[in-house]
Amino acid sequence: MKNFEQLGVQASLLQSIGEMGFENPTPIQEQSIPVFLETGRDILGLAQTGTGKTAAFGLPILQLIDINNKSTQALIICPTRELCMQISRDLNTYRKYLSNINIVPVYGGSSISGQIGELKRGAQIIVATPGRLMDLMDRKAVNIKTINFVVLDEADEMLNMGFEEDVERILAETPKEKRVCLFSATMPKQIRNIANRYMNDPVELTAGKKNSANENITHEYAVVQAKDKYAALKRALDFTSDYFYGIIFCTTKNETQDISDKLIKDGYNSDCLHGDLSQPQREKVMNRFRHKTIKILLATDVAARGIDVTGLTHVIHYHLPDDIENYTHRSGRTARAGKKGISFTLLNIREAYRLKEIERLSNIRFQRIQIPSAQEVLDKKLIAFTQTILNSEVEESVFNGKMMENLLPLNELSKEDLLKKVLSLELKRFSADYLNAPDLNAGERSSRAVDDAQPGGGSRLFVSVGKKDGFDIRSFKDWVAQVSNISWQKIRVDVSGVYSFIDAQPEDVDAILKALNEQTYNGRQVRAEVSGDKPRYSSGGGGSRSGGGDRRRGGGDDRGRERRSFSGGDDRNRRGGNSFSGGAGSGRRREKRQW
Repeated sequence: MKNFEQLGVQASLLQSIGEMGFENPTPIQEQSIPVFLETGRDILGLAQTGTGKTAAFGLPILQLIDINNKSTQALIICPTRELCMQISRDLNTYRKYLSNINIVPVYGGSSISGQIGELKRGAQIIVATPGRLMDLMDRKAVNIKTINFVVLDEADEMLNMGFEEDVERILAETPKEKRVCLFSATMPKQIRNIANRYMNDPVELTAGKKNSANENITHEYAVVQAKDKYAALKRALDFTSDYFYGIIFCTTKNETQDISDKLIKDGYNSDCLHGDLSQPQREKVMNRFRHKTIKILLATDVAARGIDVTGLTHVIHYHLPDDIENYTHRSGRTARAGKKGISFTLLNIREAYRLKEIERLSNIRFQRIQIPSAQEVLDKKLIAFTQTILNSEVEESVFNGKMMENLLPLNELSKEDLLKKVLSLELKRFSADYLNAPDLNAGERSSRAVDDAQPGGGSRLFVSVGKKDGFDIRSFKDWVAQVSNISWQKIRVDVSGVYSFIDAQPEDVDAILKALNEQTYNGRQVRAEVSGDKPRYSSGGGGSRSGGGDRRRGGGDDRGRERRSFSGGDDRNRRGGNSFSGGAGSGRRREKRQW
């Protein structure tokens, strides 16, 4: 492996990244930087979130900027304001020892007049979200007709958020002679189309496979009843509270706010991000989370896009996401910079087949674990608190005569009573109701259902409308249910650019086809027919909605596999304390594993 100096990075940049603790380049940096600095060619990069893409394009751009030219020379487009702000912060950190380079972030939710003022003062590098950039272009407040470099970061996310037309309009405004660098975690057809239209013989770089997950992430799940999900979440947080620092993903903003409110009321150090928050509120929450003032962040997929926080130990999926790519993006928030992390799913049995689909398409192997009992959580807390006391150093200077005099009432207590009182303060959350709570793990029937979840009895229907018509998964599902008079619980849907698929039960196929083929949408006739694709429907039930969202299918393969404890970070191989232990499968020999 070459170091940054051997890759051609100049001394002033080496000094700043050295102070940041960068020693060796990541795979995408090692591939991208020399191509950027030495070849003059475009770059098409397949790279997951958290692989170091910002430095991969940011360092060479900073090195190639003409500091004597105040016009805009580089444009970096990204899907969210959080990512826009993060890239700008990183670039400003890299350029610490470079003078006369002005970097301006432009994004929605912040004063456009202030951003126009910054642009007028000169911006050699603009970092922008598509919507705000187009607004500035319409106002003639930005000139991108003379730029030398364009970077599209997280291009698949921009397309998923509906920015495809915006991106194409922006690229059409840029000069024909320019360097284009496109990074994407996945490489769908739409990304290839943009590459073919706007890139010239790009060098293709890969740091990871499509939909693949970080190898340092352990993927775990526990099966619980829908009514027990919140109690199971608290149990998991209690068991890992001494080191937990992570994000809990929910489906809707209402659910996100509701669970956050409940956790705060129950004494947990948490807050939330969702679409109803203003930009100042979002920045306040993120600042508290980055500085670990709060260690539990509830978020929706949309609100969490662009979050770049290092050191997360866990990602928890309160519900599985609608799209497989979203599972990969969620999980990629942890295990960054070579560290290890946990991606944990609270699985309801109705989501069973969806889990198995993620496992199959993402090359992920899920491990089933058990939610700990209340007594196991209490025992772990007692052990941890005992060790904290034993390892604490006494600060003698604090205990002067006056202090000791104030403590005299404690001398009247027996050692046993004093210990009980101290421990009661530490363990006040563990009420009798908590300790007497039942086992939260779903029974053997649910275990077999997860094991046996298979695609089966059902038909897959092709429909000639999709994202281009303004649909997303939820709105398309609701529309199909409405026009066909079929319960939304009985269908599954996948929505693509100009077409969609419906997985339906056999008895509903004729009614859905008849209803859809009688529809017109956006002025054109809807076409629906039975698809030649194998249905991905798991017969015997639909999803369940919670907080306004709909649950998707899933399923993990637990055959012959040990159940493991809900663990965290590098502590995965430690021994001692109590375990989440249990059997693997129905009637199979039960094995125990200590945490």
